[in-house]
Amino acid sequence: MSGVTISALIKKMNLELLTKEINTDKIKLYHPDVNRPALQLAGYYEHFDRERVQLIGVVEYTYMQRMTEEQRMENYEKLLSSEIPCIIFSTNNKPGETFLKIASKYKVPVMLSEKKTSPLMAEIIRWLNVELAPTISIHGVLVDVYGEGVLITGESGIGKSEAALELIKRGHRLVSDDVVEIRKVSDETLVGSAPDITRHFIELRGIGIIDVKTLFGVEAVKNTQAIDMVINLEDWDKDKEYDRLGLEDHYTEFLGNKIVCHNIPIRPGRNLAIIVESAAVNYRQKKMGYNAARELYNRVQQNLARRDDD
Repeated sequence: MSGVTISALIKKMNLELLTKEINTDKIKLYHPDVNRPALQLAGYYEHFDRERVQLIGVVEYTYMQRMTEEQRMENYEKLLSSEIPCIIFSTNNKPGETFLKIASKYKVPVMLSEKKTSPLMAEIIRWLNVELAPTISIHGVLVDVYGEGVLITGESGIGKSEAALELIKRGHRLVSDDVVEIRKVSDETLVGSAPDITRHFIELRGIGIIDVKTLFGVEAVKNTQAIDMVINLEDWDKDKEYDRLGLEDHYTEFLGNKIVCHNIPIRPGRNLAIIVESAAVNYRQKKMGYNAARELYNRVQQNLARRDDD
């Protein structure tokens, strides 16, 4: 895990750095959760989550204000010397000079936010969960089709980029071509994005590199997208039995999460863009409670039952 720098946290959450003498580029966060050190300020350090972002809310701040100077020195020393990565004061409650001096002594960045404690805490956790999520890179193309994240995979040269380009011309949005970075942000959700260096570019054999954002406009691209389904392109094999009904979903797995997967055989004359569009709409329909394959199966069963009755 590469970690997230305190500088990135400051920029993302619009925080004010109060200890400007500390280099926040060299301090990294490796844990997505946030701790409110109320018990620690009272002297209890059992099970202390010192690797987390420490957040001082109104309750903790009020308690700090009621301490005597001797208690402040003792409690601040103990908290700030415990190798915490940083500490944030919410609701524009500025710490005193004593706190800042001790924080500077132990090289602990102190930041200030005007946001209220609970919304700030939730926002930090949400963002860090994404930034620190387990990540893999795979070869493929990710496109937003009718709001569904469709990951197109297959061997090199099979036509993934060409299918993506046709989808873009039909009004859908490119997320990434060639390399897709996949993050596991929860046990149900995988989010895909493009590496910074290749973002908004498509490679077409025989033509070269195309800048989709410049060619088709900003409405044709997207930076991130949850991955809802996988379309795996493969060469047509006349001896292979392909699924023609789709009664049962097939899955592939990334980072322990299962994603619906369709294996699409490729042969001349098949319009890949329309196939991908249809797969996305059909998947959307299933999520809304309608399964066309199941409906056809039920009709056949009802028809057979009527024949038996006759």
